[in-house]
Amino acid sequence: MKSKKSAKKSAKSSKSKDKGPVLALGRTNFIIFAIAVVVFIVGYIFLSIGPADSFESLTIAPIVLVIGYVVLVPLAILWRKKAPASTERSE
Repeated sequence: MKSKKSAKKSAKSSKSKDKGPVLALGRTNFIIFAIAVVVFIVGYIFLSIGPADSFESLTIAPIVLVIGYVVLVPLAILWRKKAPASTERSE
């Protein structure tokens, strides 16, 4: 009986030490993603400006949207901080 209670206590104490779920993405990733969302909004605003054959709709908007979708979103997903360089050298 005592062993079951002590096992439950140790399980509870180990759970209480956890800080919750760890996110795979950091603060920098979410900032880059927020920038991408702003770029999307700007791209779609350029797309809606003027007639369908305007310079903004045919040139600027597609370039801005491609930058957002092809560059910024993957960058936000794949970005990682560089690990600190080790000062020890193996000889």
